[in-house]
Amino acid sequence: MPIVATCIDRAVLARQTGRVDSLITDSAGILFVLAANASLWFYLEKRTGWGVFSYFPPLIFIYLVPAIFSNTGVIPLKDPTYDWMGRYLLPMFLTLLLLDVNVKAAIRLMGRGVLVMLAGTLGVVVGAPIALSLVKGGLGPEAWKGYGTLAGSWIGGTGNMAAVSEGLDTPGAEFGLAVIADHAVYLVWLPILLGSKKLAGFFNRFTGASVESQERLKAAAAALSHDKGRVEMRHLLYLIGIASGATFFASELAERLPALPPVLSPSTYRVLIVTSIGIALSFSPARKIPGSHVLAMALVYLFVARMGARASVDGLAGQALPFVGGAYVWILIHGAFLLLAAKLLKADVHTAAIASAANIGGAASAPVVAAYHDERLVPVSILMALLGYAVGNYAAFLAAWLCKLVS
Repeated sequence: MPIVATCIDRAVLARQTGRVDSLITDSAGILFVLAANASLWFYLEKRTGWGVFSYFPPLIFIYLVPAIFSNTGVIPLKDPTYDWMGRYLLPMFLTLLLLDVNVKAAIRLMGRGVLVMLAGTLGVVVGAPIALSLVKGGLGPEAWKGYGTLAGSWIGGTGNMAAVSEGLDTPGAEFGLAVIADHAVYLVWLPILLGSKKLAGFFNRFTGASVESQERLKAAAAALSHDKGRVEMRHLLYLIGIASGATFFASELAERLPALPPVLSPSTYRVLIVTSIGIALSFSPARKIPGSHVLAMALVYLFVARMGARASVDGLAGQALPFVGGAYVWILIHGAFLLLAAKLLKADVHTAAIASAANIGGAASAPVVAAYHDERLVPVSILMALLGYAVGNYAAFLAAWLCKLVS
């Protein structure tokens, strides 16, 4: 109770003086708070099976709790620890995420399905500036960065969202709006993707998809699964060495390239360069090292906690409604692009739903949608989501630039 009272007193002092004196200022203490918070929510999800996590996944709490802590004086809003994590942790997890991408297999197996997914990606890029232009009157001057950040999530996933946010130097409040909009839309869009299975007959007649092509895809997908094997200590050393090496080279090169504000800065270059390095490494034997995705996602969620800790809540409430409203317009544009592509390419409803899930929900949601439609398509959904990781940063920075033009 004394700690709670102290936190409240410090929050009042912060409002009066504009300054927060934090209870925890040591870097190890800050890292402990961030890591413990991230661990707690995954532990509760796994251990309890609470239904709340079906609607509010751990990501939301991993972001919000550090935001509460930093705005009430438990941990600082600004600290060199956060700067270090932004400079080194982010490019490391990007490299590890991209090691799993199998571009050749995705294109060979999915064929037209890849084009449907990329059409959905184009819908995200085009929809961002259109949506922002409709609601920008109720948003702040840096809302374009929030929409660019959300584009990263909707094209790739949480890792891309974090990377684009860091590259754009997105303010904490705008990142918070992106997180809110991401999950507000997800709560509506996911049931639509799942429910589309019941419309398979009508949808497939509309697009002209053939039964034979669907069966060939499912048979090829079922033979795709493979296991990298058990993770050993040496594998983690390999991965750390590869990730830190890619981070070093990307950082060195980024500092030597000319800055072209407001989008292209050393931070942006670092994200784009390390993305290119990670994709290149995915064609090498490094792709076969076990444990890359698990380690990458652990770092991603630690990084999301760091972003929450840096978020100031000032001005968040007043902008939430127009920001989310624009996001719903945006998702409809994405859906229209998907429908058009499915019609032109004669894709079935399963392919279209998985393509959208790979964009909007990423690697966490695409297998869920695939398993509901047809379990044989789960490997396809994973390939699509990983392909989203690869194109997510490039396309999201393009979306951010377009948003800046209309803001």
